[in-house]
Amino acid sequence: EDGEQLSEPFLDYSSKIPPAVLRGGYSEQGLLGLAFHPDYADNGYFFISYTDINGDSIIARMSVSQSDANLADETSEVVILALDQPFENHNSGHIVFGPDGFLYISFGDGGDQGDPFGYAQNPQSLFGKILRIDVDSASPYAVPQDNPFVGDAAFAPEIWQMGFRNPWRFSFDRATGDFYLADVGEWQFEEVNYLPAGESGANFGWEYFEANLKRDG
Repeated sequence: EDGEQLSEPFLDYSSKIPPAVLRGGYSEQGLLGLAFHPDYADNGYFFISYTDINGDSIIARMSVSQSDANLADETSEVVILALDQPFENHNSGHIVFGPDGFLYISFGDGGDQGDPFGYAQNPQSLFGKILRIDVDSASPYAVPQDNPFVGDAAFAPEIWQMGFRNPWRFSFDRATGDFYLADVGEWQFEEVNYLPAGESGANFGWEYFEANLKRDG
C-alpha cells in the first residue's frame, strides 16, 4: 500500500511448489504468473500460474481475504486448468488479462530439447501455445466464440496463437492493443514476436523454425 513493503507477504505458496525451487539454483518451476481480475476491486479475484509439487502446471483462481485486504485467502484456490508436464523445463506460465477482459495463458512446448513430442505444432495440444479463455461466463471457464479455431475440430478451441518454444513473457500495448511476446530460443536466436491488435490464429513456427532459421528435419 502506497509503496510500502509489508512484513507479511500477500500470498506464500512455497508449500505448493516443487522443493527443488526452494533450495535455490537453476529451475524453471515455481510460481510463474499472477494476474488480478479487471474487476478485482469489486470481486477480489486474482489468478496464479504455478508448477505444483509434481511439477505439473496449474492455473487457479484465488480470492483476497475477506478480513484483510493485504492478504490472500490461501484456502480459496479453484483450479481452472491443469497440464501434466513431461519435463521440468519450458513451463512458461505467464498470464495476463487482455484489453477484452479475457485471460491469456502461455505454455511452453513441454521441455527437453527440440520439442521431442511435437507439441508446439500439434493443434490438439495446449503446449507451445497462447490460450485465450473466459473465466467469467462459466466454471471453470468458457471458450470465447471468436477464438480463431472455434468450430475446427482439428484444433483445441482454447488456442489463440501457436508455435512457441517457451513464451516467457508477453504484453498488450495499452494504447494500441498490439501484442508483444518474448520466446526463448534454443541455440542461436531469442525471439521478440509482434502481432497487430485484432489478429489471431498465427503460427510462430517452432519447432520448424528458430526465429527465421529453418531447422533441420
